[in-house]
Amino acid sequence: MNNYTNSGEWLQRAEKTIPLGSQTFSKSKVAFPQNAAPLFIERGYGSKVWDADNNEYIDFVNGLLSISLGYCDAEINQAVVNQLALGVTFSLPHKLEMEVAEELVKLIPCAEMVRFGKNGSDATSAAIRLARAYTKREHVAVCGYHGWQDWYIGSTTRNLGVPECVRALTHTFTYNDLDSLEKLFNEHPEQLAAVIMEPMNVAYPKQGFLEGVKALCQKYGTVLIFDETITGFRFDLHGAQGLFNVTPDLATFGKGMANGFPISAVVGKQKIMSLMEDIFFSGTFAGETMSLAATKATLKKMQEKDVLTHIHHLGDKLIAELDTLILKHNAQQWLSTAGHPAWSFIVIKDTAHYSSLELKSLLIQEMCTRGILIAGSHNLSYAHTLCDIEKLLNAYDEVIAILVNTIKTQNLYTVFKGKLLEPVFKVR
Repeated sequence: MNNYTNSGEWLQRAEKTIPLGSQTFSKSKVAFPQNAAPLFIERGYGSKVWDADNNEYIDFVNGLLSISLGYCDAEINQAVVNQLALGVTFSLPHKLEMEVAEELVKLIPCAEMVRFGKNGSDATSAAIRLARAYTKREHVAVCGYHGWQDWYIGSTTRNLGVPECVRALTHTFTYNDLDSLEKLFNEHPEQLAAVIMEPMNVAYPKQGFLEGVKALCQKYGTVLIFDETITGFRFDLHGAQGLFNVTPDLATFGKGMANGFPISAVVGKQKIMSLMEDIFFSGTFAGETMSLAATKATLKKMQEKDVLTHIHHLGDKLIAELDTLILKHNAQQWLSTAGHPAWSFIVIKDTAHYSSLELKSLLIQEMCTRGILIAGSHNLSYAHTLCDIEKLLNAYDEVIAILVNTIKTQNLYTVFKGKLLEPVFKVR
């Protein structure tokens, strides 16, 4: 086992002034088991990070997918340093705003105009407000995760503090199930302003699904929004909309577009985006130049270095060989892989004696012990190497064997030394 003394002490200190001890649920003690995994990171370089106790890991979390090229990428950092010397936030717009907007218009099929925010929730909320203004309707249909703002989070179990009147305006439908979406159109005739969805998450879209969603939106006069906060510049330089050849009305981007610097964007058709001049979407730091410089440099490097080909090659190898390991250990009844090569998942099901969260808690403990930081998905960056993937697979080979034996002997609480994970979207 690694030593996590400083992580534990820092958590106790942080919780005195910071609720949860973290700014982000998915980076907190509910997502990584206390006493069995690191809870704080001090530094990163390339594909690796070092925790509060100086344990070294190959990082497959990558800042929740915000790191696309690798930590401390020299070219991106230099672009930021160069801009820092000139100023960060000004009293008027900076030319970087139009330069980056022009690049996004060039790359993204639906993008005719662009506005910037600082996180995914900014962009998705702006898109919803635009759709409501454009259609003069109030209800929205959602499929995926779209941030912390009231309009979306009210539809989840984390709805404490969201007024019931707001919650009543958001309706969920099931991915790859067109009937579930058409049912919402029938239940709320001429009321749906927007359909917002992740074009892909764990599962690939079935043939005709995304096309069918677009057709329904066109039929009922509803704005189609693709939330590409993750898929954009990870699945394809033109977004998932380019990969799957389905162009929405609006789309949102963020995460890896600036290799870890805080920026997001809402893009789309001019006839809808022009309403930005009438709705209120405005922020002091939306045009902050360091993140724009990082975005410009990141997109440039992605195009010049064929970044996604490298990431997808590693991801293909990882999925194929992990599938082989699962079969080798006869674990296919409760363990599988899913997702895109750039963002794949190890999927754990409940077994007769243990829940998926119990098994995942043990998996994270054992992977961290072997120098692998992971939270259930494989968030690859350009800095990852074939050697990193081999080390990950070797760790999986050992850890799956431990999980199989744990299920067989029912000794999880003998080998697990930490506090169990908690679901972020838990039922109260």
